[in-house]
Amino acid sequence: MRLERRERASRAAALLAPLGAVAATLLLASGLVAIAGAPVGAAYAKLLEGAFGSRFAISETLTRAVPLMLTGLAAAVAFRARFYNIGAEGQLYGGALAAVAVAGLAQSAPAVPMPLLFVAMLLAAALTGALLLLGPALLKTRLGVDEVVTTLLLNFVVLLFVSMMLDGPMKDPTAMGWPQSRALPYELELGRLLARTRLHTGLIYAVALAIALWIMLRFSRFGFAVRAVGANARAAHFAGLRVQGTMIAVAALSGALAGLAGAIEVAGRTTYVTLDMSPGYGYAGIVIAMLAALNPLGVVVAAVFVAGMFVGADGMSRAVGVPTFIADVIVATSLLAMLVATMLVQYRIRR
Repeated sequence: MRLERRERASRAAALLAPLGAVAATLLLASGLVAIAGAPVGAAYAKLLEGAFGSRFAISETLTRAVPLMLTGLAAAVAFRARFYNIGAEGQLYGGALAAVAVAGLAQSAPAVPMPLLFVAMLLAAALTGALLLLGPALLKTRLGVDEVVTTLLLNFVVLLFVSMMLDGPMKDPTAMGWPQSRALPYELELGRLLARTRLHTGLIYAVALAIALWIMLRFSRFGFAVRAVGANARAAHFAGLRVQGTMIAVAALSGALAGLAGAIEVAGRTTYVTLDMSPGYGYAGIVIAMLAALNPLGVVVAAVFVAGMFVGADGMSRAVGVPTFIADVIVATSLLAMLVATMLVQYRIRR
């Protein structure tokens, strides 16, 4: 048995690959549900009901999907240029901390208009995320250092720095010893899209960024350079493209999106920074980007799917007694299934 590259990949197969991966994932996960002693059909029905079965469920799923969209976009744009950013988790926390730090100016400089301070807060978060990824990008382009290692290890450095700040100069004195930052002023919080829910306007920002990124990658000169570098960096260099400059620009954009995810999560949901504010959004963004085949518009759909798995797992667990970790298994298996489906789109199996 061997793999033979197809002369031309089918466009229909490429579009159906994510659906096939999800179907294969649910089929494989049904075995775990059965082992847990629950009826498979009822368990999946409760999973869907918990994620999309009511106004509250939909709002919770979309709220959870907002940071996933942004970290998914961060991974998608970086992976398009074959720059493998595994540090979105640290960039998210760095952006959240920068947002809270800038928001503190509302107390020290009350004359600053709140709309201007809100924009400065988002810019500071995006700039922090970009700067955190600038070092690994320079190490890769100048010295050939593997960015997977540097970005992954940088996550731990950032989290330790955040921990130090939350236990030190940025600690909220009213938190009764709990390591968290001061809360944002009410004027800097994002508005609610639905009354009596946690769904906030960050969803609009995330979807708008996905559309803008899709347009940029598809129709702009920079987008062409990104796709060319990702397809073959050496050929792009011989064609006259600035490979190193493109790689650094992509890294800055990817880090900015992840940092912005932290600011929007603080302004829209938590209002302050804690060490457990992210249950792994940065790492889940990699899965989402792969499920979306690195398409920014597909990231929106994939983020809603993954968020629905996490939110619906709680209702499924309460209803039929299935452990909630099955949602993690579904998400992880969907990534593996998507990789296999993508391979089969590009290659055929020959005997």
